[in-house]
Amino acid sequence: MLSSTIVLERKSIYIDHDRLFKELIQTFFQEFIEAFFPKVHAYIDFSSVTFLEQEVFTDILIGEKRKIDILAEVQLNDEERLVLIHVEPQSSYQKEFHERMFIYCSRLYEKYRKPILPIAVFSYNKEKDVSDTFIIEFPTFSVLEFHYLQLHLIKKNWRAFIRKDNPAAAALLSKMGYTEKERVQVKLEFLRMVSRMELDPARTALLYGFFETYLKLNEEEEKQMREEISNLPEEEATRILELPNSYFEKGMERGMERGMEQVAVNMIKKGFSNEEIVDITGLSNEKVKEIRKKLDE
Repeated sequence: MLSSTIVLERKSIYIDHDRLFKELIQTFFQEFIEAFFPKVHAYIDFSSVTFLEQEVFTDILIGEKRKIDILAEVQLNDEERLVLIHVEPQSSYQKEFHERMFIYCSRLYEKYRKPILPIAVFSYNKEKDVSDTFIIEFPTFSVLEFHYLQLHLIKKNWRAFIRKDNPAAAALLSKMGYTEKERVQVKLEFLRMVSRMELDPARTALLYGFFETYLKLNEEEEKQMREEISNLPEEEATRILELPNSYFEKGMERGMERGMEQVAVNMIKKGFSNEEIVDITGLSNEKVKEIRKKLDE
């Protein structure tokens, strides 16, 4: 993805994890649900998916504003009923996270009055468990029992996903449970997965940017990777080497920028404001205005 997700601010560089995950999951929403929540996938009419504007809630007790990054309105198969799917990426461990998910859900229900499916995506590299249930009870009475779905990536076996030509799963291999010795093999399987998919350059760049943010090989590992590719069947090796991978990065930056420009086009068509597009894509306000002007011509 994109160079735009590595944000430069006051001479310090940080990775905007929320933006990375938001771009990946929104772009490959159906594939994300299919790979990790197949039972949910069976109930959704994905032709009906609409992403709602980012919600901002104020936590009065601690004096913070918190954003809900991904909120999709979908229709269930064979039903006219609309439901909301809230996906919350979480890059650090928080003991009381289950309480926050309940608060988000209650605020969303207060505003939309629709059924809500909450999903948390844990991307931190610790196998610490967070409760998937928030309970409010009185000694003689159970007031409320709130549940949400969890995807704890570090607990996933990356090998279980390499036979699926699923772009969301391919990118998220980089955050699953692998050993240091398996790093090269994980990257190789990522390349093999992407080489089998018929993706446009923008989506391919998005997958590469995401993957290499979290799993970038060192020089020795790169050498080993080239040897591994040379031992593959010629047709497969050729497909991989034709991809805009880390061995041939010339022109990659422009490819990434074009990817974000296409994201901006899609957001303009869906009615997002310039400010929201700048915030999500990392493009300049001037660039977004230029894209909007071209669409109006």
